[in-house]
Amino acid sequence: MNWRIGVIVGVIAVAAGGYVAYWQASTGPFGRTSSPRAIPELRFVDGAGRAHSLAEFRGKLVLLNVWATWCEPCREEMPTLDRLQARLGGDRFQVVALSVDQQGASIARKFYDEFSIKALALYVDPTSKAAFTLDAPGLPVTLLVDRSGREIGRHLGAVKWDAPEVVERLQRAMTAE
Repeated sequence: MNWRIGVIVGVIAVAAGGYVAYWQASTGPFGRTSSPRAIPELRFVDGAGRAHSLAEFRGKLVLLNVWATWCEPCREEMPTLDRLQARLGGDRFQVVALSVDQQGASIARKFYDEFSIKALALYVDPTSKAAFTLDAPGLPVTLLVDRSGREIGRHLGAVKWDAPEVVERLQRAMTAE
């Protein structure tokens, strides 16, 4: 049954490709929500197996990226997320990269080592429920989450997160709140 989830997510990602290209061209790195939206409770574990939830990050602007090691666009963007966290991460901003690999932390840790990911904490949802909970039509999906824990923007597909225009937009969002 686990392989079926991967196939379904892959098919949805391919089908969404044309829509994503249109969406990215018209809205930039984030599709704006009409108003901040509540995010369902997300639970996951860190690399040591300790339980966490998205609610722990309240008080910070959060870039929540849901990804998997088998997702090629995810593999391309992860180093840029790592550089973004190294540059902006702190008391006001946090990148939360959440792997939905069913093999758990070991495969994600191997990926982090292979790609020299150093600034991003390792978070894993081995149940893969996060993508479904967030109504993600494919991977990677990235949500911009305000200090109150509400979704204020969404992007489907890979982005060069450390590009100057993206960093500038995130810095503006950090000061706007």
